[in-house]
Amino acid sequence: MPNRGVLQAGEKVQFTDRKGKRITDQLTVGGTTQTEHGLIMHDQIIGQTEGIVVTTVRAKREAQINQQHPERDEGKPWKSARAIGGWEYAVMRPRLADYVLSMPRGAQIMYPKDIAQVIQLGDIRRGMRVLESGAGSGAMSLNLLDAVGCEGSLTTIEMRPEFAKVALGNATVYFGERPGWWDLRIGDFDSVARELPEHAFDRIVLDMLDPWNRLEQAYRVIAPGGVLVAYVTTTTQLSRMAESLRQTGVWTEPDIQETLERSWKAQGLAVRPDHQMIGHTGFLVVTRAMAEGCHALHKRDRATKDTTTDVDELSVQQRAAQLEDLELRDISDRKLRKVLRDLDAQVANISSAQSGQQSGAGTSADDASSELK
Repeated sequence: MPNRGVLQAGEKVQFTDRKGKRITDQLTVGGTTQTEHGLIMHDQIIGQTEGIVVTTVRAKREAQINQQHPERDEGKPWKSARAIGGWEYAVMRPRLADYVLSMPRGAQIMYPKDIAQVIQLGDIRRGMRVLESGAGSGAMSLNLLDAVGCEGSLTTIEMRPEFAKVALGNATVYFGERPGWWDLRIGDFDSVARELPEHAFDRIVLDMLDPWNRLEQAYRVIAPGGVLVAYVTTTTQLSRMAESLRQTGVWTEPDIQETLERSWKAQGLAVRPDHQMIGHTGFLVVTRAMAEGCHALHKRDRATKDTTTDVDELSVQQRAAQLEDLELRDISDRKLRKVLRDLDAQVANISSAQSGQQSGAGTSADDASSELK
């Protein structure tokens, strides 16, 4: 994919105006990009370098009339009469994050903030062999392909052929050709993974509804010490994935992350966070594969701490006994006595302070009465 030199036909470019509004489009010979401020002529850009400023062509504002509901603009004749154009846009090649957010997609994509964490926490580097479940629209695949480079390889297993077609199209447009280091396979994860050689992958990325059901094949094809990253969106998925990893005994204690993103405004002395932010999108569960025959080391639960029994499944007697155990476990008699002594002292301080205030108020009243006499 060309990423330097002059801009060429077929490349995606990003137009940004003075208000920060961005438009991403593909350059074509004789082509145009429609904006709300006029047309951008592609022939003025092809052959130029990044960083130039283009001005929209002046034209009538017919394009501003609501095409789907023109009756809504019948009382607004100025929309078609007022000329538009003369608006400036800076021209740059889009970053990968910009391309991902603007590319055609069917399935919901993973946000750039989560993709960046997958690359970093998964330690995915150039030359590595990576296995991915679920291509979706190709957001994660594009970043993995870029991270491993042509020296490495990416194998993606996608169940739905139409999603695979969308992902492949987005990758082809981004790289300028079909990436030769991408093996995109159609089918369910377990069936396709059984055909893959053992310990053939350095890293695995699972983005699916039930990653805990794919751990057996994942462990078979990952190399010892390899990193597995699972992306899940709900707390129930997170719990099942973490417990399944522990129960197998062949994956290290899972590291669980969530990333929140907030942008800021900085204009002179007006420096503040934006009113909106990207909050919860998903959880990342990161773990590593143990060598065959070696059991993973996990933190031991306290013997008195029950974190697995559902209270709704207990009888009334069992529930009462568990509640009694919890009360005894939460605070010892010694600690309870100390807490009560501290509270008694604090209450006494309040009473003393209130008495002093009342006494002082009485003295002041007596002094004032004496002065009046």
